[in-house]
Amino acid sequence: MTHPHGNDELFALRSKEFKFLSAFLSSHTGIVLPDNKREMVRGRMVKRLRALGLDDFKDYCALLEADPESELEHVVNAITTNITQFFREPHHFTLLTGELKRLAARPGGPGRLRIWSAGCSTGEEPYSIAMTLVDTLSPAQRRDALVLATDIDTSVLDRAARGRYSAQSTQRLPPGYRRRFLGVEDEEGYLEIAEEVRECIRFRRLNLLEPWPMKGLFDVIFCRNVAIYFDKKTQRALVDRYANCLRPGGLLFLGHAESLIGVSERFDVAGKTAYRRLP
Repeated sequence: MTHPHGNDELFALRSKEFKFLSAFLSSHTGIVLPDNKREMVRGRMVKRLRALGLDDFKDYCALLEADPESELEHVVNAITTNITQFFREPHHFTLLTGELKRLAARPGGPGRLRIWSAGCSTGEEPYSIAMTLVDTLSPAQRRDALVLATDIDTSVLDRAARGRYSAQSTQRLPPGYRRRFLGVEDEEGYLEIAEEVRECIRFRRLNLLEPWPMKGLFDVIFCRNVAIYFDKKTQRALVDRYANCLRPGGLLFLGHAESLIGVSERFDVAGKTAYRRLP
């Protein structure tokens, strides 16, 4: 019996089912759900249970156990938090500007330039990176420049690829950027990212725990407010993989509450929550 308009209290998430969901997410994505997240998980998963015509987490867990691949994307999209904004932590973009100028000053210019936004959410971060790129380098200097933007959540990637944002969300852009890199506000109060910014970015789905298909080294990696979802063991493995993907001297940016203390010794401090890969 289903309850299309039923009360959420019908969907009790018992300890046994919560532990199953936690283990499921941990094994497939590395995301760790502490016990105090049980009510949050219940609230976010109710919509999915209703869509499937289920009103019991026990039945949903049985479904996950029987066919994990078919539901993994839905679980991840429901559970992950996607809080982001343009030019969040502005000091990172000041450092990025300096790094781009340094690379451009090399004999022959910057050449091949690759930046990775890992955990790009709804796109504000990679678009901020691309705007900085376009503003700092000439068209000739960024001829072989690319921003790879990845996330495990397909719903936010779809929004990011559209490149359409509310006027209110663009208030934090540096002076002149909004006029230069965003179109005219439409009747619904939205603006669209300019083509010269969009063409710098490639959006792709990627589970950080799975094999990475990218070839070649990155000059800069942004992985901000992603590692907080993982335990220390997973964090160490992830940062080690980042180090292997960064050219010597490349930059790694973390979130404001994240640190490499006790996680990796392959980086030197380059700024506030910014690290440079050691040779």
